[in-house]
Parts: sequence; C-alpha cells; structure tokens
Amino acid sequence: MWKALRILLLLSVLLYVAVDTWRDQNKNWNQATIVLLHPINADGRTSTQQYINRLNLSQFQEASEYLQKNAEKIRGKSTAFYFQMGREIRQTPPKVPEGNMLDAILWSLKFRYYAWKQHQSSDGHPSVTLYLNYYDPQTTNMLKHSTALEKGRIGAVNLFASTKQENQNNIVLTHELLHAFGATDKYDLSTGQPIFPIGYVNPQQQPLYPQHKAEIMAGYIPLSKTTNKMPDNLAHTIIGQETAKEVGWTK
Repeated sequence: MWKALRILLLLSVLLYVAVDTWRDQNKNWNQATIVLLHPINADGRTSTQQYINRLNLSQFQEASEYLQKNAEKIRGKSTAFYFQMGREIRQTPPKVPEGNMLDAILWSLKFRYYAWKQHQSSDGHPSVTLYLNYYDPQTTNMLKHSTALEKGRIGAVNLFASTKQENQNNIVLTHELLHAFGATDKYDLSTGQPIFPIGYVNPQQQPLYPQHKAEIMAGYIPLSKTTNKMPDNLAHTIIGQETAKEVGWTK
C-alpha cells in the first residue's frame, strides 16, 4: 500500500513538473508580464526591517521601464511589464548549494516546494515570483549569488537594504528576472569575467578595451581581459542578441 502511494505521489509530481515546464517554456510575449515581489528580512536586523517597511514600487520602476523599452525595441511590438508588491515573507528560501549537480537538483525541488507553500490565493497568478532577500550593507558587504529558475518561474534575489544601492539592486533583479525566462549567464563562473564575445556589448570595438556598457547577463563591464566593473545603473547595460533569442524576443 505504501509503495503504491509513493508511486502515485511521484507520478503526480512528475505530471505537475511536466505541465509546469511546458507552460514556462511557452511564454506569450504578446500578453502582459506580471512580476510579483516578496520582500524578506534575510538578516533579521531592525535596520533591514525599516528599509522593507519603506519599500514601494517606485524603487523598481527603473527595472520595469528598462524591460518594457528593450522588449519593444527588440520585438518591434508593445510589451508590458507590471511589477506588483507582494506580502513580506518571514521564511527565507532554501540556500543555494555550492556542491555537485545532485545538490543543485535537490535544491531546485526544495525551492519550488518553498514557493508552493508560500503562495496564497491573494497573490493571483503572476508570470514570475521573486523572493527579495534584503541585507543591511553595514554588516554584509558582499552578497552571495542570486538565482532564478525558468521551470517554475521563481527566483531568490539577494539585495542590499540601502537607498544608495537601489540602482545596482535593479541590475541584479533584472538579471535574475531574465534568467526566469531562459536567459543564461554570459560570464565565467570561476572568475566573474564576461565571456568573449557573447558577454561583450561591442565585441568588434577597436581597441577592444575598455568596453563602455555591460551585457545584462554578463553583469559587468570588461575593462581588460582580466578586469571588469559593475555598471552604475541599468542605463549602462544592454540586452544582447543572444539573450534576446534565449528569452524568445527574436528567432
């Protein structure tokens, strides 16, 4: 009996994943994209909570306008992005492992289960749900990598609870949001250096360095073959041709 129940449960999970995968890989860009943002006090500090209490959609306007402008420019069609402020969530998402592939697979299942538990009917049916983990920069000077899953269209985004960091927060958020639609990283995971040529905005430039803008999925502006810098804001980034193709804006 228990074996039959386990098999039934497994089949149910596989069916859910199959339907979810089909839906996630068939995004209709002619329809509005709804992005639900759930803030989380990830370090438990009073200062972080005070920042979260002041959060509003105006702080993410740069990201929504950037995506809409670039999507329309690349697709040649009106493409709407609407950001919605969700509930503050007390429980942080499962931590991204630094181990092997099996660890990553188990983590992805845990993360999708976490998202399923957090969802409430009042959240509606957003296109993407992002869990925003906020940290006080006075005590956390470097954030771990954020992550997002195309299958499930969910992401855990690590951000600084600081008005001075909001421009860079929007860069990180936009990067992860594009991951949720199938965009891949364009930088070397071991060094952080943008990959030539797909991680360069102008790979034909002579001299090649320094580049002046960052490919959004590379995250950094190449200054030389081994050095880079983070762009000041989204205006200093470009959505490249390869990224546009991956998310379905071009063929």
